[in-house]
Amino acid sequence: MKISARLSAPIAALAVALAPAIASAHTGIGATTGFLHGFWHPIGGIDHVLAMVAVGLFAAQLGGRALWAVPATFVAIMAAGGTLGMAGVALPAVEVGIALSVLVLGLVVLAGRRWPLGLAMALVAVFAVFHGHAHGSEMPIDASGLSYGLGFMLATALLHLAGIGLGIGLGRLAATEGGRLTQASGAAIALAGVVLLAGALA
Repeated sequence: MKISARLSAPIAALAVALAPAIASAHTGIGATTGFLHGFWHPIGGIDHVLAMVAVGLFAAQLGGRALWAVPATFVAIMAAGGTLGMAGVALPAVEVGIALSVLVLGLVVLAGRRWPLGLAMALVAVFAVFHGHAHGSEMPIDASGLSYGLGFMLATALLHLAGIGLGIGLGRLAATEGGRLTQASGAAIALAGVVLLAGALA
């Protein structure tokens, strides 16, 4: 089965699941504000963008069911972490956890090793809690929690798809060069993670 066919079902499911949220975000000012704030929150932080793209690259490297299972796991656990953040539940070292996610996920992509699906899902789930908590704890006071949460879930899913698309695109190059370029992308992400971690620990 071609990659595009394997991806069509999870993408369609994601679109169906998020369609009501997108529609409801336009029914009132408060909902729109919450949705847009949530949507732009992951995109506005380079740490979130790099980690989400790395998750997509990782999923593309693994292929098969990982193409949808790894990103879906991240989004689901991130939503749980976001709920904790919205509720004001404290989570220690959130910024350090986010910076570590960029570093570790970059190194994973750089290594280019095959991971068992369950272990790959567990790895991204750990980091998803930190990203979700950061999104949730920074929700505007007057925003709708549901609209805000659906906003950052959609943005995260789109960033994952961008990473998957990048990984697939690189993979279509010559076998050796495509792998090297993907690993080079992981190296760049990991290097950025070092810088982010140093800033979080400073």
